[in-house]
Order: sequence, then structure tokens, then C-alpha cells
Amino acid sequence: MGNIASVMRKLGDGLSHLFYPALCEGCNKPLVNKEVVLCLGCEALLPETGYHHIAANETEQRFAGRIPFKHASSFAYFTDEGLLQHLMHGLKYRGRAETGSYLGGLLGQRLSAAGWIKDIDLIIPVPLHPAREAERGYNQSLLIAEGIGGQVVKPVLDKTLLRARKTESQTQKSRTERVNNMKDAFKVQGAEGLKGKHILLCDDVLTTGATLEACALALLAEESIKISVVTIGIAVS
Repeated sequence: MGNIASVMRKLGDGLSHLFYPALCEGCNKPLVNKEVVLCLGCEALLPETGYHHIAANETEQRFAGRIPFKHASSFAYFTDEGLLQHLMHGLKYRGRAETGSYLGGLLGQRLSAAGWIKDIDLIIPVPLHPAREAERGYNQSLLIAEGIGGQVVKPVLDKTLLRARKTESQTQKSRTERVNNMKDAFKVQGAEGLKGKHILLCDDVLTTGATLEACALALLAEESIKISVVTIGIAVS
């Protein structure tokens, strides 16, 4: 019965794709072959930064003097009405979970070419408050982290860094307000397994960096930890 059910599910999925093919999130044309989320043409339009090869890049500059870090990088530029903004909106507000894994995979591919990624021991995503994660159905940063981990072959820990309290939305806040909003918002459990580790902390979009700063400070309070930071997007004017 199990084999029959499996065959029927695969047949149903095949018919679904035949009559309702997956569409590119960029141009709405049907995806073909192994295309996921974006067709190859739209994927080529993603405004990549190349920061993983650039010392003192803009992502590093946003954290300079705020937290001690080894490396910091962002995959693409996030602009108003841009392609990456459209993808992130779908990921966070329209249930497009596959977009997180897809973008994380792309970032992971780029990081694989960076020599410093070999020094990373594990990946930790920025956590969501449980209530917000239940509402959304997933943590988009965890999906991104898993996409990265699959490419660079590093373990992902999603139960180590936790939200200590629910915070207000950061969207309309100034940098100072964002920092205050995130104060003591995160806690670490199971810290004994982090001693001496080089952690890759990951999130979706970098704006002021207040959330990532709070996460990094919570982790760095533990013994002998090194931090590097990556995000899918970096917000620019």
C-alpha cells in the first residue's frame, strides 16, 4: 500500500506541474529543467555584490567598531522595488519558503569560492520568536542557513541561539531605536558545544545591523568564540 501511495503522489505531482507549472518569481514564465524560483535569465539579473572576495566591503564597514568579527559579506544589493526585495517579500509574507533555500544555496555557492569559509565550524541563523515563527510557518533565516550549509558542507544549529523576548518590528525605527529594541533580545543555550568555534551567523537582509549585532554579542559572551557574518541582501539607497 505504501508503494502504491508513493506512486500516486508522484503521479499527482507530475500532473500538477503539467497543468500548473511553476513560474519564475521574476518574469512569471514557466520554469524549465532544473530551474527553481527564478529562471536562468532572471537569476543573472540578481545584483550580486561579490563581497566575499572583497576586504573592507560595505557589509564589513557596517559592523566595524561594533562587534569583533573575522569576515562579513552579503550576496546581493537590496533596493526599493528591486528583484531581491520582491523575492524577500515573497519569502517573508507570501509563504515562498523555497526562496530561502534557493537564495541560501546561491550564497553558499559563492562562499565556496572564498578561502575563509574553510575556517567556519558551524552556521547559526538569526532566530525568530516562536510566536512569529508559528505565524509564518518557518524561520526564513534558518532556510537560508540550510541552503548555505548544503553548499559549504557545514552543520547548521538552530536551537542554540534563541529569542529571549518578542521584539517590535524594526521597519520604521532609527538605528538607535533598533539597537535599543534588540538589547538582551537573544540568549544562548548549550554554549559548551560552542567553545573555540568559528560561527557563521546568517540573516536575510542587512540594514543597520542591529539584530545581527545583538546576536553576535550574545554569542561572543561565551568563551573563545569567533564570529563571521553573512546576509542574503544589503540594503542600499
